Amino acid sequence: MYKVFINEKLIILSNEVQKNEISDTFLLKGVDFEWLIGKMTSGKLDKAILYHDDFNELLPLLYAKLPLVEAAGGLVKNSKGEVLFIFRNGKWDLPKGKTEKRENMEQTAIREVVEETGVKGLMITDFLMNTYHVFKRNGEYRLKLTHWYLMQTAYDGALFPEEAEGIMKVEWKDETAIKEALQNSYENIKLLF
Repeated sequence: MYKVFINEKLIILSNEVQKNEISDTFLLKGVDFEWLIGKMTSGKLDKAILYHDDFNELLPLLYAKLPLVEAAGGLVKNSKGEVLFIFRNGKWDLPKGKTEKRENMEQTAIREVVEETGVKGLMITDFLMNTYHVFKRNGEYRLKLTHWYLMQTAYDGALFPEEAEGIMKVEWKDETAIKEALQNSYENIKLLF
């Protein structure tokens, strides 16, 4: 099963469907994404399940329907155990961005954290997960696949929000502040916690 978000609405890709989910289920091969996204963004559909019997074909079929944009980012912890957050577009988020040519995902994740926050001395300690969301650019829907990494740093210097990317604030947050920030965050970010 894979979860794909359109704003805060959920699309589940699955090779299994329960009887109580039949009304929300569509065949992945035949679904018209423009129609589906229209139903979801207009509020006529809160959740959709896209079914295909072969689990290994779920992502390839999705990639054939929507142009893929790959990105990477980090859940960064400092020596106090605080997590690095950015505030952009009215929501708390984690630093991430698109891959550049000749860059692997780990290089992208580190570069984006540095560019968006000013934090240096990053070390990747683990791969967390991939997340998926649909967005619209230049009138076309696209699928963003973000590769997330757990990172550590001893950096305790100034934080620099990348204002050119619309980032208004960068903050280290402790456990209590994280819970509060996640109340005003994206579903994909909540999955990481």
